[in-house]
Amino acid sequence: MGLREYKSKREFEKTPEPKPEARPEGEQLIFVVHKHAARNLHYDLRLELDGVLKSWAVPKGPSVDPSIKRLAMMVEDHPFDYKDFEGVIPEGNYGAGGVIIWDRGFYHHPTATDKKGSEKHLRDGLKKGDLKFVLNGEKLQGEFALVRMRKDEKSWLLLKKKDRYAGDISILKENRSVVSGKTLEEVSEGGPGKSFKQKKLKQIRLHEALEEQDLKDAPVGPMPHNIKPMLATLVKKPFDHPDWIFEMKWDGYRAIAEIRDGDVSLYSRNRISLTQKFLPVADSLRDLGFDAVLDGEIVVVDDQGRPDFQMLQDYRKSRSGHLLYYVFDLLHFKGHDLTNLPLFRRKDLLKKILPSLPKIKFSDHVLKEGVLFFNVVKEKGLEGTIAKHSQSTYEMGKRSSQWLKVKARLTQEGVIAGFTEPRGGRKHFGNLVLGVYEGDELIYIGHSGGGFGEKDLKVMYDKLKPLVRKACPFKIEPETNTADTWVKPELVCEVTFTGWTKDGIMRQPVFLRLREDKDAREVVRENYS
Repeated sequence: MGLREYKSKREFEKTPEPKPEARPEGEQLIFVVHKHAARNLHYDLRLELDGVLKSWAVPKGPSVDPSIKRLAMMVEDHPFDYKDFEGVIPEGNYGAGGVIIWDRGFYHHPTATDKKGSEKHLRDGLKKGDLKFVLNGEKLQGEFALVRMRKDEKSWLLLKKKDRYAGDISILKENRSVVSGKTLEEVSEGGPGKSFKQKKLKQIRLHEALEEQDLKDAPVGPMPHNIKPMLATLVKKPFDHPDWIFEMKWDGYRAIAEIRDGDVSLYSRNRISLTQKFLPVADSLRDLGFDAVLDGEIVVVDDQGRPDFQMLQDYRKSRSGHLLYYVFDLLHFKGHDLTNLPLFRRKDLLKKILPSLPKIKFSDHVLKEGVLFFNVVKEKGLEGTIAKHSQSTYEMGKRSSQWLKVKARLTQEGVIAGFTEPRGGRKHFGNLVLGVYEGDELIYIGHSGGGFGEKDLKVMYDKLKPLVRKACPFKIEPETNTADTWVKPELVCEVTFTGWTKDGIMRQPVFLRLREDKDAREVVRENYS
């Protein structure tokens, strides 16, 4: 093939790649495997023969498993000096992107006893389309073969022969250069052009995550739609356990994100669309670069990084605070259903593939130390923690004992069933009459009048007026101190309280906020087990 094609594709004043020049004779034939973040990230197998490096692009990289055949596309010969090339080919050049020397060493034909004999057998094998060779590299060792496919001259298969170096391990997990010790990502970070560099880094992270994660046990299937998220069971105390992980309980809106062909659907746990309400999050997710279903929490944090639910509710009008989507689970990825994989694997893959995007954050966790983590969260006045079994699968729409929540304060969601007449100088209403569902029946749990400012009273009253009705939503009408006005049980609020009476009524409930992201029919009594 010669080096004419190699030379014609490159402008050597614009690329650091070596020029085609004569090379010194060596006593052994060399080989090199480059890992190359070009338009598509791939591996380049290069075998020295007749003064040049015969080259094949291997999209999925070499394997040491004899049962796996890898497509290898023959490309132009490269000069001998390319064996030492590692760096970044600048944007606008052929093959632009980072390159590392993933492996290198010597090679020979299986039956040859010297270099001359190897070259003869290798030439014959290349001509016949059945090239056998033995690698003695730092990562790859033993016998391999390149077999040309019938459909065209450039399509080959790379396969490993059965020998003592064969196995079912993923050799590609060893992702550092054998020369510099750097990863492809580290080499690429030094390249010019901010947008080009960011695109390449995203590509590398995604590709390497797929190399390290075997998704054979994650079935291929259509992306699910309108998911109801998995829910956590409330427990009274934090705990330590080596098999559990512990996350922040974010004070925001639980949100599922479906990213499909660049389109984003963002919605709450009761399937209310959040896409327009939090458009900056949706816009950022459009740049994700792959199809996926994510689970997380939309929050607004202040300058100290503390979530503020009121700022979240007012964000569309005020734009105050910092809007973030904390992602803590990956349910569907590039056509694979991940819900039956262990949580720890889902989170590990999520962390690797989630690019650095505005408004999008990976929700990290701690291992084992649940009590210490909870105490730190509580001292900072935050919401609480979520404990998750590291091997738990994702059970859509279920409240599971494999996920547990520990609150830093007692809170309860309540369905607003009515309100009472105001007393004294108070305007609009006195107390909210609250209930929870037990099966299909709405059960009275108390009334709350504290926690409202004058403005809050009017806002709440304006929301309640259109819902007024004559009939009481409870089977047994509760006793209140003033006249009641009943409403359709649609709005959900959250209150703090000090405990339950023996009759199941909240002690000293104080209004915290409306929960527009919650469905009234899902509101049940919180049992602190």
